[in-house]
Amino acid sequence: METVLDVEKNIIIEEAKAYCELQGLQVVFTHDITHAQLQIISERTKNQAAMYHANVGMLLDRLKNGCYLIVKDGEIFGHIFAHKHVVGKFSVYERSSLWVHEKYRNHNLGLLLMDLLTKHFNKNFLISIAQGATVHHNNELLGMKYITLKDLSPVLIEVLEKLGKLRDELKYKYYVNAYFESKIGQFNKILKTKIVE
Repeated sequence: METVLDVEKNIIIEEAKAYCELQGLQVVFTHDITHAQLQIISERTKNQAAMYHANVGMLLDRLKNGCYLIVKDGEIFGHIFAHKHVVGKFSVYERSSLWVHEKYRNHNLGLLLMDLLTKHFNKNFLISIAQGATVHHNNELLGMKYITLKDLSPVLIEVLEKLGKLRDELKYKYYVNAYFESKIGQFNKILKTKIVE
């Protein structure tokens, strides 16, 4: 049975897809972006205060996981990447570098990209770390679970901190997908054992 959030999400996603079709925008999953386009995306992450800066090397590394783009006439009007963290023997993916051109920003294309990437990694550990209320609401629409740092293994927190993701629960909220939520106890237990050894 669908919840109110499921119904709301499905309506918004269908409207976003219809809008893309109307505007001639294509949503594609790819592992291939030109160096020039990666440079533009990198500069964009540097200039947007709400985005975590990703240099071209970081973007190339994330591109190995694939990314979703919104394109029209060869120009990128939206993007989302997955940043792979290696934690012990586990891969933890984090949605990153979400951006939609201001011309299309009021049509929930960001949520559409988030939904596609979340579904793509639904059998993997996926985490979202963000400070914006809109992103938090979208995470809840996508069925992700809000967790506090005390729910996460110290090993994972240490990995995130090395990458500049600070322990600041006043500014940031952490969400995990259903798969991560279902395995989080086991995940933490294995990593805790690893620390003791």
